[in-house]
Amino acid sequence: MAKRLTAEDHELWRLTMEHSPVGMALLSPEGRYLRVNPALCAMIGYTEEELTQLSFHHVTHPDDLIDGVQIHREMVGSAEARHTRKRYVRPDGTVVPVDLSMVLQHNADGTPRCFITQVVDLSGQRDAEARLGVAERQVIDEQLRTRAILDTDAVGLALIDLDGRFQAVNATQQGFFDLAFPDGHSGRVGGRGFIYDADQSALIPVDDIPSSRAARGEEFDNFLCWAGPDAATRRALVISARNVPDSEGNRSGSAMVFHDVTEMMRAVRAKDAFVQSVSHELRTPLTSALGHLELLNLSGDLTPECRHHVDAAFRNVLRLSHLVADVLYATRAMSGSALVDPHPVDLAHLVRDAVSGIAPEAAAREVDVVTDLPGHLDVVADGLTVRQALDNVLANAVTYSPGGRVSVRLEETDAEVVVTVEDTGEGIDEADLPHVFERFHRGANALRTRLPGAGLGLNIARTVIEAHGGTASATSTPGRGTTVRLALPR
Repeated sequence: MAKRLTAEDHELWRLTMEHSPVGMALLSPEGRYLRVNPALCAMIGYTEEELTQLSFHHVTHPDDLIDGVQIHREMVGSAEARHTRKRYVRPDGTVVPVDLSMVLQHNADGTPRCFITQVVDLSGQRDAEARLGVAERQVIDEQLRTRAILDTDAVGLALIDLDGRFQAVNATQQGFFDLAFPDGHSGRVGGRGFIYDADQSALIPVDDIPSSRAARGEEFDNFLCWAGPDAATRRALVISARNVPDSEGNRSGSAMVFHDVTEMMRAVRAKDAFVQSVSHELRTPLTSALGHLELLNLSGDLTPECRHHVDAAFRNVLRLSHLVADVLYATRAMSGSALVDPHPVDLAHLVRDAVSGIAPEAAAREVDVVTDLPGHLDVVADGLTVRQALDNVLANAVTYSPGGRVSVRLEETDAEVVVTVEDTGEGIDEADLPHVFERFHRGANALRTRLPGAGLGLNIARTVIEAHGGTASATSTPGRGTTVRLALPR
């Protein structure tokens, strides 16, 4: 028979249980509920009246009942508190996981008085753990998918932290590491491997290799280098780097992208070799044709009509000769060969010769070419390439100024000499102006008028002038003409 609670028991309940946020109950030594608080009733779905008619056996999950009974028996003869996890079953059949703490109170004579229990609902924790488990699986799945995608990408990818460690690389990048570092890669930047410059002429110093620069926080695009000790298996890589910010906007490392452009580089070199070979083969017959046309032009036996045809042939063969010279020079520039051989030369004489050379074309297009030149002006320059640059600029000016005027001026300062070629043609569109010195660029005006050309002339001119340490620039006003300025250091 369960012992009845005294007034003192009721007071104890009122003080410790009534307003507790966790479930609390007083149970008889036999395990029947004597008093329960509202939190426990809400937790396991019974009213206070219903629970006080039951024992813990009625609300415990069947699979947990044996353990519950065993704990109850052990506690009857002990004063120790116990802590366990179990499951309750609500009237509707749903299961509530709980954390249960129990202690047995004794009477003055040592006989068991009642169990005091505290019950914490673990449903929320269980749900959170379930959600966390789902989230963890999703993260792992996403990582696996991302890794699979990155490892099948033909582009090498690498992530470097602030300490210079490679945090992650994909399979393609690991292949590049294996090639550049045949003795193994340490997983940090700064290792000494086989990384060559764009010309494959020298190893890049360790501090200047792309990964070292990226680790220092540098950002760059399209850095070309070659990886591998053997020239036969070496790969050409174009590398870019960007800083990676953290959530607060501070730099947390660097991301690098490696593109394998070996086949493209080999194709370009094969193309350049072919173009150079063909161009060399063309020069001999062109030189011969120009010589014979000059002889014909000097002959006094030509009728006016024949002389007109000879002049037209001479101009076109000369234009073709200039084009071949431009192609050869462009190929030479891309091969890394020396571009100029400076020696003392009279620049004023070079400009006069160039103006004389363009005179037949100017006459055919009814272009008036005027000059403002000193009698003599010595500079140290490569006369052949400077003349080629002048020919290209003058040819452009005459071509795009039919019926107009081209002014050629030569000036000097203490630091430089400047050749200025100004025309009164249709000018260059604003969108095209930044690109006029790029190789193979053909502006909108050239496309509109369908004028012949390869887009090499101004690029060759700039390459020549810059090889001398000078600068080439252009300004233009659509509808009013263009001015090209070639400045050579004294």
